[in-house]
Amino acid sequence: MKFGGSSVADAEKIKNVAGRIAAARETGDDVVAVVSARGKTTDGLVALAQEISPSPKPREMDMLLSTGERISCALMAMALHDLGHEAESFTGSQAGILTDAAHTKAKIVEIRADRLRNSLDTGNIVLVAGFQGMSMDGHNVTTLGRGGSDTTAVALAAALDADVCEIYTDVTGVFTADPRVEPAAVKLPRVTHEEMLEMAASGSRVLALRSVEFARNYDVPLHVRSSFLPDEGTWITKESPDMEQAIVSGIAHKSDEAKVTITRVPDTPGVAAALFTALADALINVDTIIQNVGTDDHADVSFTVPLDELKRTIEAVEGIRGDLKFEDLRADDQIGKVTLVGAGMKSNPGIAAKMFRVLADQGINMQMIDTSTIRITAVIDRRDVERAVRALHDAFDLTSEAVRRGNV
Repeated sequence: MKFGGSSVADAEKIKNVAGRIAAARETGDDVVAVVSARGKTTDGLVALAQEISPSPKPREMDMLLSTGERISCALMAMALHDLGHEAESFTGSQAGILTDAAHTKAKIVEIRADRLRNSLDTGNIVLVAGFQGMSMDGHNVTTLGRGGSDTTAVALAAALDADVCEIYTDVTGVFTADPRVEPAAVKLPRVTHEEMLEMAASGSRVLALRSVEFARNYDVPLHVRSSFLPDEGTWITKESPDMEQAIVSGIAHKSDEAKVTITRVPDTPGVAAALFTALADALINVDTIIQNVGTDDHADVSFTVPLDELKRTIEAVEGIRGDLKFEDLRADDQIGKVTLVGAGMKSNPGIAAKMFRVLADQGINMQMIDTSTIRITAVIDRRDVERAVRALHDAFDLTSEAVRRGNV
């Protein structure tokens, strides 16, 4: 069971969550609960660090940021004790979560969960501080980056061979679109790991991308549900033969992207490798990439990056200008993306044509297009994103599609 920051934001909410955890234990199940920092605690710690230093060392930032989850963990144990349950809290390192050494965005390498298993065997409810671990080299405290508590929970579920990993949040499940943008969006009863992976990568903020990757790789069933309501949420599972595949399951969007175009790059082997190696070395998360057909032995290359990484992207590309010998670098910080996701796209031609026709009817110009077997993404002007989401949701009749899919 994983509970996000809004679920443990104050004393009453912590007591409410403790009741949910206790109820799960009282059914006879062993229970491991992962908790995030309370409310805006992490933002407050970041602000505090900036008051002290304009550029704090990443190692010390991890030491600081890891405290938020530890506070939540200890308070939750106290609440459970008052409900008559034995509970034991663990930091990420105590829980055996071992990571690489990339401070503030570490990746889990291994989980040595013996200590957690021993605690469960004695009848305890186990509480683990999310978002953190310990580096294998140096044994330093590390944090896992945005959505790290989701990743902690799913990784522990895999390591402990849990029946299910329940993600409790302030929404009731995964919707056909963001309800704040499309009020007609409805909750999906079930999606596949692959569909959720595409949604998370394309802008759905219900689950962190890395947590869905863990769930897919280790076949962990996920259940996204509300911390405040008892209702069934959305099940995210491996695709099975009896699952009816919706042609389009949902629409995801991003409004915080930027596009970079490098003009007249020499059209020779190794140039693209040099460019994207430099970006990888700078830890830039590149998404959509397009290279046009070369003319006069030169080509243009365009790609998208998160908006908050645009400055570092420009610095990284300018740093190899002498090697690449390109003509110009242009950046557009006013783009967004809209994405259709659905496992049924594999066997239903014409989805792309319909999507592009809907956008054209809305007068929305597509700057780039990216696809996979179950996803179509259009890069468009940021000001058009919400209008595109509403138009596509209506055109593909996702409300009735979701209702049909719920009859699986």
